[in-house]
Amino acid sequence: MLYAKWNIIMDYINKYPDNLGKFGEFGGLFAPEILMPALNELTEAYHKYMSDDDFLEEFYQILKYYSGRPTPLYYAASLSEDIGCKVYLKREDLNHGGAHKINNVMGQALLAKKMGKTKLVAETGAGQHGFATAIAGAYFRMETKIFMGEIDIVRQAYNVYRMQLLGAEVIPVKSGSKTLKDAVNEGLRYWIANVHDTHYLMGSVVGPHPYPLIVREFQRVIGKEAKKQILELEEKLPNYIIACIGGGSNAIGIMYDFINDKDVQLIGVEAAGEGKDTVKHSIALGLGRKGVLHGSLMYLLQNEYGNILETHSISAGLDYPGVGPEHCFLKELGRLRVGAATDDETLAAFKKLSLLEGIIPALESSHALAYLERIKEEFKKDDVLIVNLSGSGSKDLDIIKKHVDFKIK
Repeated sequence: MLYAKWNIIMDYINKYPDNLGKFGEFGGLFAPEILMPALNELTEAYHKYMSDDDFLEEFYQILKYYSGRPTPLYYAASLSEDIGCKVYLKREDLNHGGAHKINNVMGQALLAKKMGKTKLVAETGAGQHGFATAIAGAYFRMETKIFMGEIDIVRQAYNVYRMQLLGAEVIPVKSGSKTLKDAVNEGLRYWIANVHDTHYLMGSVVGPHPYPLIVREFQRVIGKEAKKQILELEEKLPNYIIACIGGGSNAIGIMYDFINDKDVQLIGVEAAGEGKDTVKHSIALGLGRKGVLHGSLMYLLQNEYGNILETHSISAGLDYPGVGPEHCFLKELGRLRVGAATDDETLAAFKKLSLLEGIIPALESSHALAYLERIKEEFKKDDVLIVNLSGSGSKDLDIIKKHVDFKIK
């Protein structure tokens, strides 16, 4: 594979973001003055503790003995036969909590505890980040509030109940599209008024610096494990790594440590919703324009006046009008290939993996699986690819029952 800007890519690791939180022109620190002390405090604490061996040891012990890492890299034999090459699944669905989200929340909550914070506040769409934050709140004995759009509360009632069981307060957001974007807005407003004792636990690689950096570093464990595991299993690196992208934490988590590996193609799959020719999609990387949202410059879905468009995906976790600034930069460099999957394609992929492998994937992850079908003619028989199975589909069963016919035989 040829990359026009490979000289930049080879110098990428440990260079981005810069000290202003920039990935090229993307990212940055677009925040109200009242939040600057809290963001500066967080930046200082992050750099202090991420170079502290005791902090890192405590973090990795939590991931090992509480979360259940390392997660397996599973060879999906039946799916491989169907697709026509070797398909491995990075089983983040087997983490405690059922998703990759636990990696980031336990790291951020531990950091908040070291900073002397006693409360956590977070946003959630699909509920997996909210559930993981509720787990961290219970584990670290921290009062926890979760902001969630009214629409998402209805379609993710299962996760709402799980958050409440763990003692978190779920606060409905009734403004705007009543989904993830608006939950972030309300969560940040709450944090502004309570920065003295509260940590805002961002769920993805979005938001003002240092959040895209912090979330990436806590999620890098996925890619570090996957790289070691695939070398042990295949004695070579994969040809492709494929992950869904909403904000982008699971994708950057598995991809980051492969960025300098020239022969590994990185593919991020966005939500095409009901089809890219309507406004009912979440294809920010594919169809968005540059703009600022939630403290960061990124590709956004917006109209000609710069107003943020309401987005749609059958998956609440991908229902966001923007995408993390690092993914935007990697796309600009030509290092990240961008794909999309419609709701119908996603549902078909969900059903296929369930029946072929006995694994029920999250609808978010099913977008990545669906893209395999779109491009399977590209694959050679000996190609090796890794799909990041970012979460379990147990949270999505109420949605699935309305759309997928699993006939009892």
